[in-house]
Amino acid sequence: MHYFSKASGNRLPTLLAAVMLAAATLPAAAAPDSKPYDDRLFRLSEILGAVHYLRELCGAEEGQQWRERMAELLQSEGTSALRKAKLTRSFNKGYQSYSRTYNTCSPSAQNAINRFLAEGATIADTLVRSVP
Repeated sequence: MHYFSKASGNRLPTLLAAVMLAAATLPAAAAPDSKPYDDRLFRLSEILGAVHYLRELCGAEEGQQWRERMAELLQSEGTSALRKAKLTRSFNKGYQSYSRTYNTCSPSAQNAINRFLAEGATIADTLVRSVP
């Protein structure tokens, strides 16, 4: 699995932790592997993969922090092998998509990082706020 790392001064890791805690309190959906917030969760996983690749490419030297966030998400939300596979696939899709697009850190790569961090924070914040 390709996982990811943390931007310094970023709210995303804190919001991810809050999402994981809040998700544990959400009511179960009809299907055991399906939850009402899955689209957002899978998008967040994809963003984590893209950010992991791009931050490393741009020399952030954050080690495995983004991968660790993904592992936490898997632990919290991966309630079955199928669900874990879907989350992992989303992460890897983000990672692989950007590894094919960017070979060097460029202003465009930096812009993509900033967009993803903002989108990820928004998704995490929305998930936290949607908990009853």
